[in-house]
Amino acid sequence: MKKIIIFIILGSCILNCKRTSKTIAKNTKTEFNQKLADELRQMAVLDQEAANVQHGEYLKWSQERWDNFTDSVFTSHGERLKEIFNQFGYPGFNIIGEKGEQDFWLMVQHYDSNPEFQLKVLEKLKVEVDHKNANARNFGYLMDRYKINTGEQQVYGTQVQYNSFGQAYPKPLVDSVNVNSRRAELGLEPLEVYLNTTTQVNFEMNKAYLKSMGITEPKLYEIKK
Repeated sequence: MKKIIIFIILGSCILNCKRTSKTIAKNTKTEFNQKLADELRQMAVLDQEAANVQHGEYLKWSQERWDNFTDSVFTSHGERLKEIFNQFGYPGFNIIGEKGEQDFWLMVQHYDSNPEFQLKVLEKLKVEVDHKNANARNFGYLMDRYKINTGEQQVYGTQVQYNSFGQAYPKPLVDSVNVNSRRAELGLEPLEVYLNTTTQVNFEMNKAYLKSMGITEPKLYEIKK
């Protein structure tokens, strides 16, 4: 009789343990956060306004007012990004979807006044990329941004500057010979293609000025086939 009672108790414990495990797994399962995704979308729209050149109605503003506006946007957004990061880590596709992940990354990318935070995000982003829960291309861009912000050479060549012809070229870059192999690992196009695209965008944005300098078309790199 005692043996029967012991077996009943053990069976009950095992059953309860299984139920408890299922409950914990259910409670810890990550759920999609639409509210956060919507908030990040709204923040990203304003971020793009501040990250752009002074335009539209903003042209009526003084340089001081414009600078204060952009600084306040990046600073306030940065504080909110830190709150989100402290709560969720790097919010990947499973939490805020592909668009939300892109919005979060973009604003961290622009938070140049805090490279320490960019590094923390970068480390968590790598984990999510390895789990296919974040965009690998975003890792490359943020890595380069952090490197340049801290006075180091970039790895993937995503950060550019322009010569007097309006042609893009990479900021200091480590091991330029093998850069396209590294870019390919993240799904990035060859560097020459990227630079040509960036050059064309820069030409369109500054067409009037460049034409006044006698530059009537973008100067592009030869693409090797």
